[in-house]
Order: sequence, then C-alpha cells, then structure tokens
Amino acid sequence: MTEQAVFRALSDPTRREIIGLLAQKPLSVNEISSHFDMTRPAVAKHLKILQSGDIISVKAIGRERINHLEPLALKSVADWLSYFSHFWDTKLAKLKSTIENQPKPENTP
Repeated sequence: MTEQAVFRALSDPTRREIIGLLAQKPLSVNEISSHFDMTRPAVAKHLKILQSGDIISVKAIGRERINHLEPLALKSVADWLSYFSHFWDTKLAKLKSTIENQPKPENTP
C-alpha cells in the first residue's frame, strides 16, 4: 500500500460514502449498490480502488464477496492531517489573540 493509493481512494465522494457505509458493518456489493444510483459494475470499480488502497478487504463467503473496512489504512491520512490540525490551531490562536488585544472602538459599550 502506498499513501498515494490511499489518497486516490479517498479523493472521490462516492468512495468516501462507501467507507461510511462499511464503517457501520461489512456489506456485499449488492448491498452497497442499493445505496447508489449507479450500476453494480460502477460500484465494483469504486470497491476495487478502495481495495487497492488497502482501505477495504474482501472475503468470499460462498458465492458472495463481503467488503470489510480496514480502518488502520486510514491512519497514514490521519497522521498527515494531524500536522495541519496543529498548524491551524496555532494560526487560529494567534488570530484570536490579535483580535482580543485590539483596542475597542469608542462607540462600542
């Protein structure tokens, strides 16, 4: 798995919605397809991209293929984003301090 594959998988809103569905419980392709206005093969393509990013795993149970979320794959994204969270926390704290330290206009009670 590469981080690039994870970010590619997350770049599409349909795939992010599929991740949300799989966060609730494992689902078959048919079950996932029922949530979208697209063909089953189109949903299967999205699932393949999620699988290539190791965000989901697929287990065969009889003739069905059940898709499972692999949340650990999202850790690299969370780690990367945490840097920016710290960045924005610092910037917003500075902005708050600047605003609070400005003199009030004379017409303000």
